[in-house]
Amino acid sequence: MLDKDQLRLTSSEIGSLWGEFVNGTMTDVINQYMFSIIEDEQIKAVFAEALNIFKGQKEQISSFLKNEGFPVPIGFTETDLFEGKQRLFSDIFCLNYLHIMTLHGLLGHSTSLAVSVRKDLRFLYDSFDNDAKKMYHQTTELLLEKGSFQRDPLFYPAENPEYISNKDFIDGFFGNGRTLAATEIISISFNLKKSIMAKTLSIAFSQVAQSKEVKEFLTDSEKTSDKQIKTFTKIMQADNLPAPKSWETEVTTSTDSPFSDKLMLYHIGFLFQAAQNYHGAGLASSMRTDLITAYEGTILKNLRVTKKWFDLMVKNKWLEQPPLAPNRNEIAHQK
Repeated sequence: MLDKDQLRLTSSEIGSLWGEFVNGTMTDVINQYMFSIIEDEQIKAVFAEALNIFKGQKEQISSFLKNEGFPVPIGFTETDLFEGKQRLFSDIFCLNYLHIMTLHGLLGHSTSLAVSVRKDLRFLYDSFDNDAKKMYHQTTELLLEKGSFQRDPLFYPAENPEYISNKDFIDGFFGNGRTLAATEIISISFNLKKSIMAKTLSIAFSQVAQSKEVKEFLTDSEKTSDKQIKTFTKIMQADNLPAPKSWETEVTTSTDSPFSDKLMLYHIGFLFQAAQNYHGAGLASSMRTDLITAYEGTILKNLRVTKKWFDLMVKNKWLEQPPLAPNRNEIAHQK
């Protein structure tokens, strides 16, 4: 019997390591820049810890890939960071950014753990998940302390549990449509915060992008995010519920780019691709017709954005190819 600790890593396990490395290096470059401009010592200390955590994770991921004979991805490096540039973000935006990206990390590590079988890799992602949980607690506590954590709307309790007794429960357009359910607020609020982050970064990146094509794409992605924000904000406000505030004013007027166009374009694409998972979850949990329609429209628009993103990344030779399954037809014709 094969020793379970000597099992070869599967395609899914290699894919998870590859994705963790590329997306991790992307965030790490942003974090390095933010660490260099942050003035608040409490926020700076949290970023210092985040940088130190990923340094260890990067080495571990690289070791796993090398041991399996796979090349370590290029990802993003110091060449994508231009030091000594003007401040582009406020300290509080940097903290919000770290908080949101930590949420992405938590979900990403959980997915990687779920596709892992070999014990050492499972333990690796377990440790990554624990690191992300610790960072989530730290960023949440600090945002609360600074008075900048955006809590979701509060509901008031009913006297007793109830069953749905009216078909109007699914009606969000006409007649006696009911108000939003707490289970629906989860995804609406979550997606709004992600769209607000995407819009804010699109604005900031479009100010400093050097390529005209990249700048135009970022401007379009900002408009797409803005439309999505307005769609779900309108649904919230119809029930007199507050929507999360925007962060545009936390971006300075600097036009001095601290990042490569490659990194900025990849980052926005990453956010739009990740959003598809969250919108899909929102669609699955929605029981009102207007919400279902809103999610379906949002998913379709995001697909159009990611198609433009893919074409632009490939055109510039900026999109790194993940490991592929062997092409048996090509192998057979090599003889």
